[in-house]
Amino acid sequence: MRRFLAAVLLCTVAAGCSAPATSETTDQLPKDLNVLFWTQDQRDAAFRTMETVPKVVVNKVEAGGPVYPLPQGEPIDLGADVHAYMAKQRNAGLIIVQDGKVRFEKYALGYDAAGRWTSFSVAKSFTSTLVGAAVKDGYIKSLDDKVTAYIPGLKGSAYDDVSVRQLLTMTSGVKWNEDYTDPKSDVAQFNLQKPVAGEDITVSYMKTLPREAPAGSRWVYKTGETNLIGVLVSSATGKTLSAYLSEKVWKPFGMEQDAAWMLGPTGHEISGCCMSASLRDYARFGQFILNGGVAGGKKVLPDDWLPSATTKQASIDLPGRGYGYQWWTNDDGSFAAQGIFGQGIFIDPKRKLVIASNGNWPTATDPEGVGAAREAFYKRVQAALDKETAN
Repeated sequence: MRRFLAAVLLCTVAAGCSAPATSETTDQLPKDLNVLFWTQDQRDAAFRTMETVPKVVVNKVEAGGPVYPLPQGEPIDLGADVHAYMAKQRNAGLIIVQDGKVRFEKYALGYDAAGRWTSFSVAKSFTSTLVGAAVKDGYIKSLDDKVTAYIPGLKGSAYDDVSVRQLLTMTSGVKWNEDYTDPKSDVAQFNLQKPVAGEDITVSYMKTLPREAPAGSRWVYKTGETNLIGVLVSSATGKTLSAYLSEKVWKPFGMEQDAAWMLGPTGHEISGCCMSASLRDYARFGQFILNGGVAGGKKVLPDDWLPSATTKQASIDLPGRGYGYQWWTNDDGSFAAQGIFGQGIFIDPKRKLVIASNGNWPTATDPEGVGAAREAFYKRVQAALDKETAN
């Protein structure tokens, strides 16, 4: 939903984890590193093969074991214009899973069920889920612990006063500018500095930021802080995010394909962004959350994690909405992971509903246009299910 960091694309292709690219696709791939200035055709090609973009490195999130089934269900009646909706959204893929069954599934833009698509800030919700797993495993003792207990490099900075919980809810009170149109903004600058040996580049930048409000008092969207959460999880567990996600969710829950997670300049996963997976595996992640965070017959998350993570912990400037632990929340009990250019996982526990979408909107964000249309589509699906129940 928020602006993407062009600076994250500062790496080389990792051997053994790149999707095959045709000569046609390679010709279409962008040569520069700024996604916001790519043409629509370049984005169509790159989003479905991000690992093959020049100077991108990824870690593999390994799948394995029996695949979690997504059986075909009765097609949901959404009217004939659902295909027109997809075209206006420029959806590469749209899947609706209800009560564990596929009620709708369609692909476009040269993408299909066998491919991966980059998720942008959808990855934030994966990252926060790994915090829950680390709490369950005892690597993180409490969300009220100070962030500096897990990231010593932040000691002496404005983060001395910030708890893990406040990092999760983006209420640290540390000053941050997420406006990518400003070349001097934090989001444009924090991955462009010279790396410091032995320190993640995010830590190097974030420890220089001043405080603008008391910790816990103000919500401000900060991609940099989600990157800090990823550093925190890796520091606490001693594992890469990709390996930990594979261990706790991807393998035991039964994801169908390996995923790929892009690395930043100092070799750490960009935890606020840039995970690539298949549409069905995004839907399976939604099902994992809907099923209470159980994978392989074991609870991956603490009992109280999801009720807190997926409900409003911070007020934002949108009526009826809020922010949980890196999830966008709705007052009706539904919640979503969202990324720029139309990526999303919408979850409605009341209706046992998961909607996953991959896409390439004409612009990164458009809250009044395709963004509002997507929210209306979610409500339309909810209404269709309510009608089924009433009949």
